Amino acid sequence: MTEFTNLEPIASFCGKCNCGCPQLFVDGSAPVERRVVLTDDFGQRVQMSADQFSSLVEDAKAGRLDAVIRA
Repeated sequence: MTEFTNLEPIASFCGKCNCGCPQLFVDGSAPVERRVVLTDDFGQRVQMSADQFSSLVEDAKAGRLDAVIRA
């Protein structure tokens, strides 16, 4: 497992509690294809490139992910 020691916090997706909310980080020391790190409140991590994250953000802005919150 990769050691996460150089994480720069970018955003927290709850922030209304102290439960280990999902967070977004950038790991400047990680390979380019794994630089963006998403963590969940269960201790899991997803790593992706900035291009992959940009695509996700673009889809969200365009409303293509809205069905997820309506489910």
